[in-house]
Amino acid sequence: MNNTVPAPASGGSISLATIGSPRFLNPILSQLNNSDHDLSLLLFSSLMKYDGQGNLIPDLAEKYEILDDGKTYDVTLRQNIKWHDGRPLNIDDVIFTLQTIQNSDYKSPLRPLWQGAGFEKIDELTIRFKLKNPYAPFLHTLTFGILPKHIWENVTPSSFPLNEYNLKPVGSGPYKFVKYSKDSEGKVKSLEVKASDNYFLGSAHISKITFYFYDSEEKAISAYKKGEVNALNIVSQKNEQEIKSGGLGLNIYSIELPRYFAIFFNQTQNNLLADKNIRQSLALTIDKNKLISEVLGGKGRVSNSPLMLGMTGYTDQVKIYSYDPEAAKNILATAGWKDVDDDGVLEKDKDNKKLEIYLATNDWPELNQTAQIIKEEWEKIGVKVNLEIKETAKIQNEIIRPRQYQALLFGEVLGLEPDPFSFWHSSQIKDPGLNLALYANTEVDKLLVEARQDLDTARRAQKYQQFSQLITEDLPAIFLFSPNYLFAVAKEVKGIELKGLNSLSAHFSQMDKWYINTKRTWK
Repeated sequence: MNNTVPAPASGGSISLATIGSPRFLNPILSQLNNSDHDLSLLLFSSLMKYDGQGNLIPDLAEKYEILDDGKTYDVTLRQNIKWHDGRPLNIDDVIFTLQTIQNSDYKSPLRPLWQGAGFEKIDELTIRFKLKNPYAPFLHTLTFGILPKHIWENVTPSSFPLNEYNLKPVGSGPYKFVKYSKDSEGKVKSLEVKASDNYFLGSAHISKITFYFYDSEEKAISAYKKGEVNALNIVSQKNEQEIKSGGLGLNIYSIELPRYFAIFFNQTQNNLLADKNIRQSLALTIDKNKLISEVLGGKGRVSNSPLMLGMTGYTDQVKIYSYDPEAAKNILATAGWKDVDDDGVLEKDKDNKKLEIYLATNDWPELNQTAQIIKEEWEKIGVKVNLEIKETAKIQNEIIRPRQYQALLFGEVLGLEPDPFSFWHSSQIKDPGLNLALYANTEVDKLLVEARQDLDTARRAQKYQQFSQLITEDLPAIFLFSPNYLFAVAKEVKGIELKGLNSLSAHFSQMDKWYINTKRTWK
């Protein structure tokens, strides 16, 4: 035994509880639903992907070459890649996927990333991408899953979202679809995948993964207690202690993500918010450390800018609004706000207009609690706060997309190589853009365009530093915190080595390295 060491062996299974239900196990439609996106990363491969440290690495690609000062990329596939049905995967599949994404009739959420990008087939294994302008994060856009042309090429746009292969996918990832079951309402309640025998990087260690879908985290935890599942895809900070103290036999993993939560001001919906004095007062009345302690259980970091520590261009030399409610009161008093009728709400002007704000957010427990704390703090300085707490679908369709909010507590995922263009450029104010603060600044626009086209990291970083300084000075949003992502897995599951992820779903792309069984191998 002294000459051998334990190593991963094939076998075993996981039953994993996740929140929500899948609709489109299709990598060009999956971005708007966490369950879809999670499973797509297991079932489909992409040209590039992220490892467990957050580094961008080749997946289907064997190599790539950057030409023409960053305006041309040649990407070559590995040889002998097969789909789960045994058919070969080649450049025709990549071309077909890109053409489908670019076709507006298919309504892919990825389309904005690929408008104006050109590509051509060089040979059966090589594709050439042609860009009008250099784009520094371009390789990061190659992380979309590839569709099998032979399955989808005859599916019309109108029937595309209804096709059976959206729930019975044929991919090229480490796991292949086996079966699913639905409840009486037609929602998918479970879905089983198994390790693919012909996965090009070698068969995944764990033989079978069964996903069970629940409406809430409480139902998922209850399922674990009943022995129905042995892993939880997401754990809120409020339930972390219950899992730890309950002797549930789970390891909880806490991972940093490149995302932040902030309060975005829509100054067109409430002209009071166009007054920087008011925005400053609101910022000075939020104790971010208290939020991290009470809401996140200490599992998170303070955010003070639109970029995060470790990202290209991050700087702490920005305008910081430290917790100081007395200073906030003084700013409002100097601006002429006072409580005329002694009702606890400040008024101003001849008609005694009240300082009143509507704050909208998602009904996630952490965001709900954060909103309640902020409401209490703002009301202490004389602001009347009305909360609008909406479920995910309604916050997206009724509040965010039509920009029907005054202040919005919401999160943005940046990616490890940031491209804040879609979040802060003035061209992105209207849906489907993600400029939630409806922010317009010509200098910021110029910096964002120049930075994304600059392949020199040092120059790009300098432009992003200037961008961050302008944003924090103008204060179109109050940056709050970056919470860690928590998930829990049975203690017998090994090989989970994750330090930095680029998205909530990214740990799924590492599941082929997880294992339960072991064998002895020679040193």
